[in-house]
Amino acid sequence: MPFERAETNFPGSAFYYLDDAPGPTYDLDDLRSPAAVQGETIRFAQSKDPALAARAFQSAGSAVDKARALQCLSMAVYYEAASESYDGQRAVAQVVLNRVGHPAYPASVCGVVFQGSERTTGCQFTFTCDGSLVRQPARASWATAQSVALSALSGQVFAPVGTATHYHTHAVNPYWAPSLDLIGSIGAHRFYRWKGRAGQVDAFTMNYRGGEPFAAPRPRSAQDTVLAAADPSTPRSFATPPAPSEAFAPPPGAGPVESARPAKVDDRLPDSGVKAEYRRSGQWINEPGKAPAAR
Repeated sequence: MPFERAETNFPGSAFYYLDDAPGPTYDLDDLRSPAAVQGETIRFAQSKDPALAARAFQSAGSAVDKARALQCLSMAVYYEAASESYDGQRAVAQVVLNRVGHPAYPASVCGVVFQGSERTTGCQFTFTCDGSLVRQPARASWATAQSVALSALSGQVFAPVGTATHYHTHAVNPYWAPSLDLIGSIGAHRFYRWKGRAGQVDAFTMNYRGGEPFAAPRPRSAQDTVLAAADPSTPRSFATPPAPSEAFAPPPGAGPVESARPAKVDDRLPDSGVKAEYRRSGQWINEPGKAPAAR
């Protein structure tokens, strides 16, 4: 080839001898062709039946319910998929809302997210029982997760995951995976749905009515009051402290209290314990015939 000869070779000269010059592609169908280099989300959506897309989420309940639902779904998206792409985060949010609509799971967003969090193992979402909540969210990543959650709660459906109710990372192989139908992968997660009619759209019969519990893990012991105080959506009430005179007042019916008398203290000095013949050691010796010097 001419570009292989030193006298006709220069950087980039091989491109002048290509058979087919590369050109830009503007048609989406061309991007989806087998010969094209496709993104995983495009391949994922193309191979799935659009009729299996989940129903749009219908918000309901009080303002407190909506605030808690947004908080819980944002936490799930952030702690489960903060490092994922925007589509990867939308997929996780869709799985949570799919569970809310299925009778096999709690009928609330926070109930689904924190299901099993009272156990050290066996929680539905790992971040609720492995200590991840101690980690303070990064502001920018949290804003993205909250945006994804708000879109999902507003009724936007991420169709590529369909009716998926389960997912796991590529790094693990859970025991339940063979019992479900694999839908496909988006980012670092593999998504599954129930086998048979349980995974069809008409099996998702639960209507969301609100009633969101606290946006926090379930207590593992008697800690309900602590969790209630930690929930930002819980109204606060503060008791009025008693007056100083009431705080230190004696109980009714109590008589005067007599203070105990101090014990008598013996102020006599104790015996030195020195033998009699040595008690005058260190004094001047008297001359013979004179009276001893007064001390």
